[in-house]
Amino acid sequence: GLFTAGAFIMRGAGCTINDLWDQDIDAQVQRTATRPLAAGDLTTKQGIGFLALQLSAGLGVLLSLPHLEYCFVWGAASLPLVVAYPLMKRYTDYPQLVLGLTFNWGAWMGWAATYGSMDYSIIAPLYLSGVTWTLVYDTIYANQDKVDDAKLGLKSTALTFGEDEERHKRILHGLAAMTYFQWLLAGYNCSELSFLPFAAGVSSAYGHLIWQIHTAELNNAQNLAE
Repeated sequence: GLFTAGAFIMRGAGCTINDLWDQDIDAQVQRTATRPLAAGDLTTKQGIGFLALQLSAGLGVLLSLPHLEYCFVWGAASLPLVVAYPLMKRYTDYPQLVLGLTFNWGAWMGWAATYGSMDYSIIAPLYLSGVTWTLVYDTIYANQDKVDDAKLGLKSTALTFGEDEERHKRILHGLAAMTYFQWLLAGYNCSELSFLPFAAGVSSAYGHLIWQIHTAELNNAQNLAE
């Protein structure tokens, strides 16, 4: 319950920060022009006020976790990423990499709260699998905006991986394979799991990821939105 609430609140806070940083840009991108700040339905002051409520709620969840001091260190360590991610599309060709580092921080937090320690042999591959998984799905998603992004001088892996759809998908398949391998490694290293059922589950997830890549029409925004 606490982790569900914490994930919901802090992902929401990340989205609010993103919309605050990008409101002028969002107003010029077809998909995001109707967002409340970009459309002028909310003011920047109101957005900051809402962000303060979200962060206060997130702090409340953090302070409710067991092994508080250890969890607090791990939780605080994620904040620079939460704040920096929305700016990365201005400065790096790989903003989805920073998104992956940010959105998957819960892997560290979950283990820290459960055990008050860190088993890097399990959580490092689990965390990195989330990073490569994010690179796959958010690159597919970002292809919706690549025309507008290019016009505005913004960066994304959708642009970095190039216009050649076959090459683009080969990169995505490579990242998906890395994700699958890291899932298996995390499960193999966790003695508390029954490995074969775990492997069957992640194999099914990997199959779905392959299907997503295969069926994505990277130059068809409508297909990607669906």
